[in-house]
Amino acid sequence: MMQKALIVIPTYNESENIQEMVPMIMAVQVPQWQIEVLVVDSNSPDGTGKILETMKSHEPRLHVCHQSKKMGLGKAYLDGFRYFEEKLSPATFDAIFTMDADFSHHPRYLPAMLEKLSGCDLVVGSRYIKGGRLENWPWDRKVLSRFANFYAKTLTGVPVYDLTAGFHCFKRETLRNVLRLQDLFIDAEGYAFLIELKFLATYLGYKVGEVPIIFADRTKGTSKISERVIFESSLIPWKCLGTRIGLWWRKVKR
Repeated sequence: MMQKALIVIPTYNESENIQEMVPMIMAVQVPQWQIEVLVVDSNSPDGTGKILETMKSHEPRLHVCHQSKKMGLGKAYLDGFRYFEEKLSPATFDAIFTMDADFSHHPRYLPAMLEKLSGCDLVVGSRYIKGGRLENWPWDRKVLSRFANFYAKTLTGVPVYDLTAGFHCFKRETLRNVLRLQDLFIDAEGYAFLIELKFLATYLGYKVGEVPIIFADRTKGTSKISERVIFESSLIPWKCLGTRIGLWWRKVKR
């Protein structure tokens, strides 16, 4: 029986990358899986949205959600998930990916992540398990990434080696149940949103697996990480810690 996977990709000024990324994803062959792509464009001034509309006219498996302005990575994903629920017959999909447009998350890992999903509820493309690594990164960025991951993992208590990763593959119902907690927990605008997703999945008792990936630095376009995003990412793990303490206290009082 054929299954369907949806790759959700947020974009902002990714005109150079998206023209190569979408065809490469569509060319991936996974037995018993059909892959479709949903790109959420944040009104890119470089014409990314227009390029996507042209591509969409020739590719029925490509879907495009246009935001009115740039509102951050978390909001882009939430708008994408909302578009998925309202426009794409969600019951027909079995897996939902989150993925970057700049080739730091390469389409060649999609088959391995879908295979791993058969025994998990969420699969993370991991830089920090055996076989994974960072490539073409300066030493100071590697140190910062390692520290950020250690910091977030220590505070949240999530048993994932690469907690700050953004390459995810969710079973449909896992993601839908995580998003039902949105009003209570999910409010990050930037990359901290990705930490929240993994924290809530483990909070709900879902099994998380990891697949090693080589995470290469972008060669086209520019990074969207700002000082505000970094600051937000430093605060979200404390929010998760507060939730952990609250759960512990409830158990103590019983």
